[in-house]
Amino acid sequence: MITDPPYKILIVDDNDDILSTFCEFFNPVEYSIHTAGNGLDALKKIKRDKKAFDVLITDLIMPGIGGVGLISIIKKEYPKMKIIAMTGWGDQPGSLASEAKADIVLFKPVDLFKIEKLLVQLLEGHIDKE
Repeated sequence: MITDPPYKILIVDDNDDILSTFCEFFNPVEYSIHTAGNGLDALKKIKRDKKAFDVLITDLIMPGIGGVGLISIIKKEYPKMKIIAMTGWGDQPGSLASEAKADIVLFKPVDLFKIEKLLVQLLEGHIDKE
């Protein structure tokens, strides 16, 4: 009998190479990885999906609905969903992501092993907030 992976992750970035890298990195036995190229597509996937996503990993600077807007909407409509925000644009977007209640804010380039470690800590409820 085939079972679904225990955790469902949505990764949002407007860079296809980044999305591909994440998909190749995460073990499909442990994680069901879904992707979206912008905030609007991510919202559509979240609203249409039957089983809620456990974690959202999102870039902050994207066309249309950016990561900060996406985080704000998600935290209002799906307060239990954990969020990791990523940015390559310095402190200002990171500060905005924190204000929007992202659980973790990382600066690009990101270390995938670090993201997975933080992801596990988030899922297990053992994240150290600074």
